[in-house]
Amino acid sequence: MRSIQHIHSDKEPHWVGDGFYVKTLFNHLDNDADFNHYHTDPFLLLDYGQPTNFAPNPNYDTQPHGVGQHPHKGFETVTIAYAGEISHADSAGGYGVIQEGGVQWMTAGRGIMHQEFHSPAFGQRGGPFSMVQLWVNLPSAHKLTEPKYQTLTRADLPIVDLTDSENRHAIGKAAIIAGEWQDTTGAASTFTPINLWDIELHQSGTTTLQVPNSHNVMILVQEGALLINDTPVSAGSLIQFATPTDTDINATNEQSATQISDSIELTYPKLSDNKQAPNIVKLLLLSGEPISEPVAGYGPFVMNTQAELKQTFRDYQTGNFGK
Repeated sequence: MRSIQHIHSDKEPHWVGDGFYVKTLFNHLDNDADFNHYHTDPFLLLDYGQPTNFAPNPNYDTQPHGVGQHPHKGFETVTIAYAGEISHADSAGGYGVIQEGGVQWMTAGRGIMHQEFHSPAFGQRGGPFSMVQLWVNLPSAHKLTEPKYQTLTRADLPIVDLTDSENRHAIGKAAIIAGEWQDTTGAASTFTPINLWDIELHQSGTTTLQVPNSHNVMILVQEGALLINDTPVSAGSLIQFATPTDTDINATNEQSATQISDSIELTYPKLSDNKQAPNIVKLLLLSGEPISEPVAGYGPFVMNTQAELKQTFRDYQTGNFGK
C-alpha cells in the first residue's frame, strides 16, 4: 500500500480575477523542501475552486466574472467544471463552454493567449460554482508543440464502477479522464504517462485503487469526507503519497516498472447509528510518471532553462509570442 506522506489543507483561498475563488494546493514555484516540484512532477500547479455561490450578474454579457486574456507557454492546463460553466476564448479564434461535469484539456505548447469567464448562461442565472484547474508539464521534446484543445463532455468520459472489497457491490464510480483503470482507457491523450480519475463514492464500503508505483501520486478531496488508507480526510485536502523510491520502480521480472502497482484504500464510512450518510464524496486522483527535467518557470511560462524563459519574455514583448 502506498503510504500517505502528508495532508495539505492549510492554504488560504484567494481570487483569480473576480470569478474563481481558489486554494492553490501546490505550485512548482514553491520552495518547500518537503513538498516541491520533485514531489508533484509532472504536475505543476493545482487550484482547488471550493464551492462558491454567485448571485446573478446583471452585466453578464458585457462584464462577465473571470480572467481576461493572458498567455501560457510550455505546459498544459486541465480545467474540470464540477458546478457552473466556464467560457473560454483564445487569440486564434477558438471558443467553447465547459459544461458542468466536463473537462477542457488545453495544450499551450509554444504559446497561446486565452481568457476564461463564467459562461453567459451561468452569469445570467448564478448559483453554485466549483472547479479545479491543474497545470501539467510538457517534456522538453514537446515544449514547442502546436497549441490545441481537447474538449471532453461528461458523456465522453468512460465510467468504471468501484466495488466494495468484501461484498463486491458498487459503492461509487470513476470517470477516467486520462490514463488507465484496469482495461479502461481515459478520454484524453497525454504526452507522458498520467492518470486523472474523477471519483465519486456514494455508498458505505471500502474500495481499492491500483496506481503505478513509479508515479508520483496525489488525491484531492473535492467534496465530502472519507478515510484514505484508514486516515480521515475532508473537502479541500490534498493527500500527498510517499515519493517512489529506486526500490519501488525496480522491476523484478520482465514487467515494466509502470506495470507494477501500489494500492490505495478508499473507505466511505457509515454514520454512527449505521444509517447511510447522504453526501456524495468527490475525489480527483492524480498520478504521473516524473519527467525528471529541470523546470524554469515564471508566472504563466514554464520552460527548462532560464535562457529559454528569457527568450519567451522577449518574444512576448516583441509580438513574436507563439510563433
